[in-house]
Amino acid sequence: MNAIARGWRGLRWYLRTFSGESRWDDYLAACERDGVTPASRRAFERHRADQVEHAPMARCC
Repeated sequence: MNAIARGWRGLRWYLRTFSGESRWDDYLAACERDGVTPASRRAFERHRADQVEHAPMARCC
């Protein structure tokens, strides 16, 4: 059972990292560490989307 649980945790970590879900957790931890009030989840995701859209390497053309 321990190997199954370890495998599940690894898969969950991989999927959260791949999808970007872990960035929200990192953001909340950084806000807490710095004593800053975090933005809403929606504002955070909008900011991430804007960064990707305006990044020079985000598009091929």
